[in-house]
Amino acid sequence: MPEGVRLRDVVALLEEFYPVHTAQSWDRVGLVAGDPEQSVGTILLAVDPTLDVVAEAVALGADLIITHHPLLLKGIHSVATTTAKGATITELLVNDIGLYCAHTNADVADPGVGQALSMACGLIDTEPLQVTEDQELGRVGDLPEPVSLQQLATRLVEHLPPTAGGIRVSGPAAAPVRRVAVLGGAGDSAFEAVRRSGADVYVTADLRHHPALEAREEARAAARAGASSTPYLVDAGHYATEWLWLPGLRDRLAARLGGSVDICLSSVRTDPWDFVVGAGGPESHHSENHPTDHGGMP
Repeated sequence: MPEGVRLRDVVALLEEFYPVHTAQSWDRVGLVAGDPEQSVGTILLAVDPTLDVVAEAVALGADLIITHHPLLLKGIHSVATTTAKGATITELLVNDIGLYCAHTNADVADPGVGQALSMACGLIDTEPLQVTEDQELGRVGDLPEPVSLQQLATRLVEHLPPTAGGIRVSGPAAAPVRRVAVLGGAGDSAFEAVRRSGADVYVTADLRHHPALEAREEARAAARAGASSTPYLVDAGHYATEWLWLPGLRDRLAARLGGSVDICLSSVRTDPWDFVVGAGGPESHHSENHPTDHGGMP
C-alpha cells in the first residue's frame, strides 16, 4: 500500500497546475468534499462525479476523486439522498472520499484539455483559438501534412474513448485538411473565432443543429464567391474530447507524488448515451426512403 499524502498537498499541487483564478467567472472549481488533513493513498480520475464513479471509488478504496466537471455548478437546496447530487455527496462523506474539480481552469491550462485534444489530432505549432476573460481557450494549429477529413476523423477514433454516438462529421470525406481548430467540450459558441483562425476543420463537441447548420451554410456561401467551403466540422463528443486530459493529469501527478499515491483512471463511461439506432450517412437516406414519402410528418 502507498504511504499516502495529505489532501491539502494534493490540492496545492492541483492548484499549481490549474490555478483557481484562471477559471471562468461562472464556474465552480476546487475542493468540493473532504478534510484537507485527511490522508490520500489512492486517487481516482474521471470526467464526471457521477454515482457510478463514486461507487467505483468506494470499491477501489480511493480517498480522493478528481473530476473535470463540477458536481455543484448550480446551487442546490437539499442534500437528501432522494436526489442524485444529495446521494453523491452522502456517499462521498460516508466513505471519507474527497472530491476535487478542475474545469475551465483545466481547459485553459498548458498543458490542459485543449493541448490534449490537439495532440490527439496530431497538431504542431499550436496557438490559442480565442481569449475569454483574459484566458486562452481552445487551440489551433497545423498537421505536419494535409490529410483527408475522413483520415483525421479516423485518427480521432483511434485516440478517443469509444462512445455510442461515435464521431459526427460535416464535410466531404475526401476533402484535404491541414489547419485544425480544437475546443474540448461544448464548442458551438466559438464559430467566429474558428473562422478568424483560418481552420480547415473544427474539432469540438455538442454541436447543436442551428449553429452547426448556419456555420456550414456560411462556408458554402463563401465558396460560391470563390473562397474555400471550410471550416468542416467534427463533433467528437463532450465526454470523449475531455477524457483525453485524464492520462496526462495522471502522469503529472505521478511525477510529483512519486510512489506515495496510487492514481487510477476511472473505467466508468460517463457519456450519457448508451446506443444508437438507424444511424447512417447521406448515402443511406435516398428520397424513396424519406418518411414523407410514406405519409410521415415533414
